[in-house]
Amino acid sequence: MRILLVEDDLELQKNLKQHLLDANFTLDVASDGEDGLFQGCEHNYDAGIIDVGLPKLNGIELITRLREQEVDFPILILTARDSWQDKVAGLDAGADDYLTKPFHPQELIARLNALIRRSAGKASPLVHNGPFSINTSTLEVKKSGHLMSLSSSEYKLFEFFMLHLGEVKSKTVLIEHIYDQDFDLDSNVIEVFIRRLRKKLDPDNQLGLIETLRGQGYRLIPLARCEQGTEDKPDAR
Repeated sequence: MRILLVEDDLELQKNLKQHLLDANFTLDVASDGEDGLFQGCEHNYDAGIIDVGLPKLNGIELITRLREQEVDFPILILTARDSWQDKVAGLDAGADDYLTKPFHPQELIARLNALIRRSAGKASPLVHNGPFSINTSTLEVKKSGHLMSLSSSEYKLFEFFMLHLGEVKSKTVLIEHIYDQDFDLDSNVIEVFIRRLRKKLDPDNQLGLIETLRGQGYRLIPLARCEQGTEDKPDAR
């Protein structure tokens, strides 16, 4: 999942960046509100973390401007102020949750995961599709209860598919949500990871797990539909 972090405290920014990368998030960083506004409007994110006390454009104004531009990814605000007025102002501006400094990085990650799940219509960290399940808290993938071994990038791709089950996603969208802004959008890496996922999760193509729609992208098939045999066999290339 791709996150926008807007934090002007460079030491905290560095610390949070490392924790988020360790938790398998893809991350873009801004150090002031104007850069945060540009990046938030320019790229597709799964969630944002925005500090209230930003230079150039404070966090409340940044969130207000993002929502005015119909940017709708969930936002977690960070504030060093412990007054209820600041929390209310952030939520009224369009934030979805808040944390008061100091906080434990694991709490931030847990809240972030919850926001992303809710935005995808999922209440639990466990997401199921047929024999497959992922745990967005532990980053585990299982098939019929057996733990599967996926690389970091394979997990990111499969998690995104599982949270958007049945939705067609283009290669550009997949890259934008899984990799940072410096990634080569012309790369064929998505096809490589799609092939790897198929080989690991559905090696005999018995389930037709990932469907290719020519000229459109890819879709993770809801397996109940496949099991009923009512759909054509997906293109396995």
